[in-house]
Formats: sequence, structure tokens, C-alpha cells
Amino acid sequence: MSYRWRTMLVLAGGLVAAAGAVAPPAPAGDVVSQETIDAYFRLEWSKSGRKVNGYVYNSSNRRAGHMQLLVESLDPAGAVVSKTSTAVRDVPPNNRAFFETSVGEAPSYRVSIISFDWVEERDRIDRRRSF
Repeated sequence: MSYRWRTMLVLAGGLVAAAGAVAPPAPAGDVVSQETIDAYFRLEWSKSGRKVNGYVYNSSNRRAGHMQLLVESLDPAGAVVSKTSTAVRDVPPNNRAFFETSVGEAPSYRVSIISFDWVEERDRIDRRRSF
């Protein structure tokens, strides 16, 4: 390998390393604690046929979107025998949103909020589009 090629490789490697060192970090998403979920949201649900359905109540003044719910089927001892998730696209401020998902037969169920995003008015969810 000639001196010229070696110099070019060293310079190229230095540029790549320098670019990685000064690149801004990727923004982290909001971390939402269980206390926040408990303070602003309430779940009301029941089993109807082969489905669990109900409402997510939002008591905050902010819109919640892209909410993920976990529905767990429990055995008589309270152990989880199966899980499913469902999405709630938009939970308006000081309002509620309906959800429904199919479940297997079980003595009881548990529904919980896994995640959601606070949605600013400028980022309003377009109801005409589906995910």
C-alpha cells in the first residue's frame, strides 16, 4: 500500500470518528411514570361475549394519543394465562375513548395502560388516516 493511500485512509477514518463524536444525540421520548398514568387516566371495562370493551377516561387538560392497552387473561389464582394488546388512537382532554379487543375464555381479566403520547394541538391526530 502506498504512502498516499495510507494517508487517505487515516484521514477518512479520522473524519468518520470526528463526525460521530460531534453528532447530536437522538432525542429521547417522554418517560411516563405509573403515578402519571394513575393521576390522569381511569379504565372502565367489562367482558361481553368474546371481547373485552370499555372506556379510557382522561382527566387531564391534555390530549393523549397512540395509547397502548394490555389486556391480560387470568386464571383462578390470578396468574396470567394469555395477553393481548389494543390501541386507543385518541383520548381527548377531560373526556373518554372507547376500546374493544377479542380475548380468550378466562375467569377474570386485567386491563392496564402500557404507553401513550401527550399530543400537542399542533400535532393533532388526523382522524381520516388510520395506523
